[in-house]
Amino acid sequence: MGVKALGYVVIESVDPARWDRFLCELVGAMRAPDGADGAMLFRVDERVFRMRIERGARDHFTAAGYEVADAAALDALADAIAAAGRPVERGSADLAASRGVTGLIRTSDPAGNGLEFYHGDSAADTPFVSPLGIDHFVTGDQGMGHAVFSAPNFDECVAFYQDVVGFHPTDMPRFYFGGGGPDDPGMGFAFMHADNGRHHSIALGEGPVPPSGAVHIMLQLPNLLEVGKAHDRMKAMGYPESATLGQHFNDETVGFYVQTPAGFDLEIGCDSLVIDPASWEVTQHIGISQWGHEWAWQKAMKEAQMNAAAAE
Repeated sequence: MGVKALGYVVIESVDPARWDRFLCELVGAMRAPDGADGAMLFRVDERVFRMRIERGARDHFTAAGYEVADAAALDALADAIAAAGRPVERGSADLAASRGVTGLIRTSDPAGNGLEFYHGDSAADTPFVSPLGIDHFVTGDQGMGHAVFSAPNFDECVAFYQDVVGFHPTDMPRFYFGGGGPDDPGMGFAFMHADNGRHHSIALGEGPVPPSGAVHIMLQLPNLLEVGKAHDRMKAMGYPESATLGQHFNDETVGFYVQTPAGFDLEIGCDSLVIDPASWEVTQHIGISQWGHEWAWQKAMKEAQMNAAAAE
């Protein structure tokens, strides 16, 4: 039993039209024909969709959809999740069709983060063509990218993803945002890979689940040129920058973070590390970024300190 890759994400939106501008004009995704139920669908490769935007009563990340090998693997996973005490909903034929899959289940982790697991993927009838001329996104066997959630019951959730679902630990650090002194307990993180070369297909941070339902998702562009152009578009279009350009220690991705219309972030990056999942030895990095990645909260703190100093 194991997970192949992140296949798609499902997002609830009060105003789905905001996502069309964000995904097509900033990110470079391709608008696909709407779903039978009116949901907006967006592609970044040959799959029928990678982002599904459903009209709803709030702006919220609904679920990350992960692929497993076949029907038998899905059945075994459903049994394991139920045995772990989590609710499992077997998807109807109509629900499966809406995801472009053969079969699926819906559930959540012990912190309540939304998950779907499926087997039997499908490709679109037409080639992927980015409206911005982007040649391709890095997907294939590595899947769409990754999703990052938060969990106050961190250890319980890590155990769920590893022991029940079948993800594998890649990097298991503890970051000390307060300097690591005696009054700084630090924050646990877990970066876990699926059965492919992407450094992590899911990650967890220790803390409360945000109102948006997720911390961030990640899409990988083919090179730094495309990342830089996307960064320029973000600034020109007025979207909030959540973190400046930088490079991570653990997966070596070079990129930036932008706030999505639902409030969680989108990481847009390139040059990510490809691991050998069969031989990888777990790491424990001591920092988030080798360079860059000044976060919006860090900027806000600096501004507040400067304003306080100026007022004295």
